[in-house]
This record gives sequence, structure tokens and C-alpha cells, in this order.
Amino acid sequence: MTSRGLPAVPPPWAAGGRLPRRALPALLLAALLAAAPGCSEGKTPVKVMFAGSLIIPFAALEQAYEAAYPGVDVQMEGHGSIQVIRHVTEIGDLVDVAVTADGALIPQLMYSRAAPETGRPFAEWYVEFATNHFALAYGAASRYSAEIGEDNWPEILGRPGVRLGLADPRLDAAGYRTLMVLALAQEEYGRPTMFYDLAGARLRPPVVPEDQGGRLVITVPELLEPRSGSGLVMRGSSIQLVALLESGDLDYAFEYESVIRQHGLGMVALPAALDLGTEAARDRYRQAQVRLDFRRFASVEPVFDGDLIRYALTIPTNAPEPEEAARFVAYLLGPEGRAIMEANYQEMLAQPEADHYDALPNDLRPFAVPAP
Repeated sequence: MTSRGLPAVPPPWAAGGRLPRRALPALLLAALLAAAPGCSEGKTPVKVMFAGSLIIPFAALEQAYEAAYPGVDVQMEGHGSIQVIRHVTEIGDLVDVAVTADGALIPQLMYSRAAPETGRPFAEWYVEFATNHFALAYGAASRYSAEIGEDNWPEILGRPGVRLGLADPRLDAAGYRTLMVLALAQEEYGRPTMFYDLAGARLRPPVVPEDQGGRLVITVPELLEPRSGSGLVMRGSSIQLVALLESGDLDYAFEYESVIRQHGLGMVALPAALDLGTEAARDRYRQAQVRLDFRRFASVEPVFDGDLIRYALTIPTNAPEPEEAARFVAYLLGPEGRAIMEANYQEMLAQPEADHYDALPNDLRPFAVPAP
């Protein structure tokens, strides 16, 4: 059993079987991550830019929604969560629905800047609608996978030759969450140099958490890359690490549990104090913080606090099709969308919560309650 009382996910090769066919072929994953194609003739385009960890459930959602509303062409595009927002606020893409894996990014990076088309903030509300748990993923060819478990993974990740994946913390919520987990794990496992050994020393320049009044603060510089030969592999988003686990080019990576299950990977569950998904451990998560030591978002200096994983969405104020966007969001939050998400192991909140509830489109108010 895992620390949350759920049955452990056995790797599909444990009984000598072959890896299952992936839910989406690698080429389709790459296509979905790339820019969406032009609109089908005569259909209304609805551009949805989303966190890459949602790529499989959102592919199913797109198919079901277009079947229900044949006059709409849903154009899906996945990125790391920070990059999703940069496309809206800095790159200039006109997006109908923006979805991130960390709800806190929206007020921090979208409320604070005005859209040139409207003169209003890029976003004026957001809804948190889903959650997840962080876990350690591995593939069929991962070194020492036959012996790794909840108690010994820190030791195994530090063994010579073991390759660890990291989503870029400058672009992806999974990246800065990985740094938080490693910092918190130092105390949890009684290994005071764990962060530096597994991540900090493998980066150039080195990164070291600082204890600031009982909070571990990790400062990420603007220029950051894995040190050559260190065994650390960094990619722009966590979903890009999945293909490396499947191909055997990577041994381990911290991933969302939903993604691990969707791809049939092996999984080591983390203790509740580290999995970023256990309500009772929320104060523990807040003992870690990641700061970007540069102003990627013009006047905003991003600071990410450890907290529960919460996926969130908004309709930017400069969305080309706000009414169609609201209808898509209602579908996602309604019974059809919830069923699709949960069928793909993506846990939905029992009751979505809206920040600035009074600013929600009227059609969406039945699907959320005001955030406390």
C-alpha cells in the first residue's frame, strides 16, 4: 500500500509482460505540444493552452467536446505551466482558455499585467478544479528499479550512473515542485545534503536551499543548465521526461501520479509530507519556497510557495471567443468533463473554487463556489 492507502501501481513489466501501448503515440504527443493547426473551415476556433501534464485527458476531452458541438474546433496546445502564461502575457498569443498546474500562477502573473487589447488585467478570476499527487516515476529499463521503494529512493537516486530528470523550474510547475520536494525530503529522511547531492551540485551554477526563518528558500538563477556528466537531465516540461523514461534514456523523474498511471510507468509513492497532495500536510509544504532570481515577467518577480497541487483555469480578458470558451469550461467542470478526467486518473476537486467569484461569467457560477 502507498502512504495514502491506495494500492501501489505495479510496473507493467513486473510479471514479465511487455509495456502496454501508450495512450497516445509519441508523435501525437509531440503534435499536441506543438502549436495547434489552423481552424477547420466553417468552425468556430476555441484555443485552449494547458499544462502538459493534462495532455492525455485533454485529448479525450477535445474529441468528446467536438462530437457534442460539431460547429467548434478546439485547438489544444500544451506547455509547462509558466510557459502557458507567458504565451498569453508576453508572446502575444490570443488564447480562449488558459489552464495551469498551479493556480497561484494566475493572480501572480496575470492579474498584475494589462492586456493591450482591453486595458484590463489579462485575467480577473480563476477556478481551481483538480488536484494530484507527486511521485517518483521509473521505466522498464531504469537502474535499480527492482529494489527501489519509499524508504530507499534517496540512496538509489544518488548512486553512480543513475540519471534523474528535472523539468525546467523556470518554465514548469513540476520543475519547481521537484526542487521543493527534494528540499523538504532532507529533513524527512535525515539526509541534510540530499538536495545538493541530487540536484544542486548537478546544476550550473550550483543551487543551494537557504534556511530563512524556518523556510527553505531555493533561488533559481536566470541561466541554469545541468552540469555535463552529472546524470541530471533537464527538459522544458515534465511531460517531455516521460518519453525518456519510456525509451530507457532516463532512470527516474518526479512526475504527477496521474501522468505515471496514464503511461503505465512504475511508481514510488512519496510520504504524505512530500507528495504535495495531502491536505493534512499543507503546512509542511509551505516550509519550501522557490524564487526566480530574474524578472521573466517584466515587473513581476515570481515566487512560488509550497502548497497543495491545484490545477486552475481562466478565460483571459482578451480571449477572441469568450462565450465559446465559457461553454467549453462548463463542459469540463460538468459531469461529462469530470467523467473524462477521472477516467484518465486526473482527480477532480469535489467542489471547484473560484477566486473573484463575482467576476465569473454567469454560465460558470453554478460550477464553482467562492474560494475561502
